[in-house]
Amino acid sequence: MVGNVMVRRAVAALLAAGAVTAGSTAFAAPAGATGGALAWRADLSKVDSDDVNVRDSGGALTLRDSAWHRTDLMTAGSEGYLISPEQPLASAVNRVTAKVTADLPGGTGVEVDVRGRSGPGSDDWTEWTPAGARPAAFGRAVTVVQTRISLSSKADRVRPTVREVGLSGSLAPQAEALAATTPLTYTIYATREGLVGHTTANGHVITSNDHFVALPSGKATSAKGSGTYSVKVCRTDGSRCEYAPVWDVGPWNTRDDYWNPASVRSEYKDLPQGQPEAYAAYHNGYNNKKDDLGYTVGNPAGIDLADGTFGSGVGLGDNGNVKVTYLWTGTSAASGTVSTAGDPVNVRASASTSAAVKGLAANYAKVPIECYVNGDSVTGKLGTSTIWDRIGAGNYISDTYVQTGSDQPVAPLCS
Repeated sequence: MVGNVMVRRAVAALLAAGAVTAGSTAFAAPAGATGGALAWRADLSKVDSDDVNVRDSGGALTLRDSAWHRTDLMTAGSEGYLISPEQPLASAVNRVTAKVTADLPGGTGVEVDVRGRSGPGSDDWTEWTPAGARPAAFGRAVTVVQTRISLSSKADRVRPTVREVGLSGSLAPQAEALAATTPLTYTIYATREGLVGHTTANGHVITSNDHFVALPSGKATSAKGSGTYSVKVCRTDGSRCEYAPVWDVGPWNTRDDYWNPASVRSEYKDLPQGQPEAYAAYHNGYNNKKDDLGYTVGNPAGIDLADGTFGSGVGLGDNGNVKVTYLWTGTSAASGTVSTAGDPVNVRASASTSAAVKGLAANYAKVPIECYVNGDSVTGKLGTSTIWDRIGAGNYISDTYVQTGSDQPVAPLCS
């Protein structure tokens, strides 16, 4: 998926920007609780290595390089984003509104997304959700909120400057939580991403035999070096799988969170849940065969796989259907983050180093831990142990490669 796909990815933020347009929008609410709503300001000065092409400009936020973009196929413009520090709240909210004070020359834009979790000790983040005049609505109440501020420009040497992002939260009546007990799984057409040397949406420079995936929505893009949003990608017969983080946006569309129900899905709400817009465009002529940036859809792909995930992970020889489980969409009693020296770790059929290899778990992937068993002693990144975690049916990984915050089992013994 080289050619136009990378052009689409590089210009996606530029063409799609619209939460804030030329001019300025002011935020005047004081910090703290006011009338049942909480208000605070995002810290724009905490720029670190996980942020992409932005810099602090005297307390304001601007693009670091006004001519940098993720692909050399793009001729002009720039993009970047900042993920602000987490904001603990005095009380729970499930709605967040953002207002921005910014200097936006023509052709520049700013977008604000937020996500939340239930507390400082949890890792149950919601998806990134756009917040503007229309509040971001979470499927459950949260007490910690994080903000992602994306900047874009369509011309070299022209930069937007964000001076303040004010946010307010409230708790609205809610019939039921959106998260399911079991993560959502759909059969999706997959393509190989390739593009070694290019940069993903989260700032990762793609290497040969890399291990990550791309989905056509920034709602589920993990920060560089993390796997908050991870998937399990399997051959359709389930014979081989890889657990991998979501690090890029594509291959078609930039706002198609097709795994979500119509009540949450950003675009194409008339399509069935689990059907990518690219599938409908390619097979049924939906949207005049175009994606959300106006490009003619050349295949029905709803996921892109990095070379290592595509080949050594899932074992595909060509583009085709796979079963994808969107791991963050479910609730699990325990989870952990795969931690290796960089390479993925083998997923085995049982708790033995001689058991059949059923696939791979990529570094940084967040995996569900269903239960544990005792098996062969393994010395891994996190020490030596006989504990093996079952992370899926017939899928076992040594606990010495899974960060759980404990040296002891964090799930019950498998029955």
